[in-house]
Amino acid sequence: MRLTWIDLNSWIFQLAGQTILVDPWLVDPMVFYGQPWLYMAYHNTPLTVTPETLPPVDLILLSQGLDDHCHKPTLEKLSRAIPVVASPTAAKMVRTLGFQHVTTLSAWQEQVISDRLRITAIPGAEIQPGQVENGYRLTDQQTGETLYYEPHVFPVKEAERIGRVDVAIAPVIGQIFLLLGQVIMGPEQAINLIQALQPQVFLPTTRGDLQMSGILPKLIKSVGSVEEVRDRLTRSKILTKLLVPNPGEAVEVVVGSDVR
Repeated sequence: MRLTWIDLNSWIFQLAGQTILVDPWLVDPMVFYGQPWLYMAYHNTPLTVTPETLPPVDLILLSQGLDDHCHKPTLEKLSRAIPVVASPTAAKMVRTLGFQHVTTLSAWQEQVISDRLRITAIPGAEIQPGQVENGYRLTDQQTGETLYYEPHVFPVKEAERIGRVDVAIAPVIGQIFLLLGQVIMGPEQAINLIQALQPQVFLPTTRGDLQMSGILPKLIKSVGSVEEVRDRLTRSKILTKLLVPNPGEAVEVVVGSDVR
């Protein structure tokens, strides 16, 4: 499989014969709930992947309905003919934009694409009571390769049901909101994920060089770092390989072999 980190939560996954655009934020700015006073962000470094430079996309995969995962200005620049698999809140958004082929997945529901790629929705972040967003397990049914993607919090209680995976993508820099507690996992949770799912390769997500304004950034405390996770992996002698691509950099993963 080939994995390209764009920035923040945005990725291109190429596996099972599909090119999958994940949680794309490709145009500035990004504003929560249409309220710049609440939260607005820009990329400090221009992206190498834009709506104009994207490769042909077979599928859009959306984990959440929030603006940093389901970015309306970006989606408005993409073809409405591209199939979408999304959490319920994200599916509602893309339908209002006129996307023609939208599949809604709630926790543990599955969809098979082109008879080869199986997508399983995994319980993800609870944004508010009763609104649980998605992580995803992607399985190439031909080769058996598996990838787990979670941009907020690893559901430890579901580890056995998720099962072992070849590649895991999740945060390593935690975010703690005043009054709300930790809403994005940090180093300790990342290590727990790695120990539970035993991936060959782990790649950090929910990171980037951003210029932020508004009230929300003032209420966020960041904890941990990529270096802390790297040190903990080394000290614990865990065999999982930590890869930290630069924006726009693609990583080739050959399961059972070296990574390039």
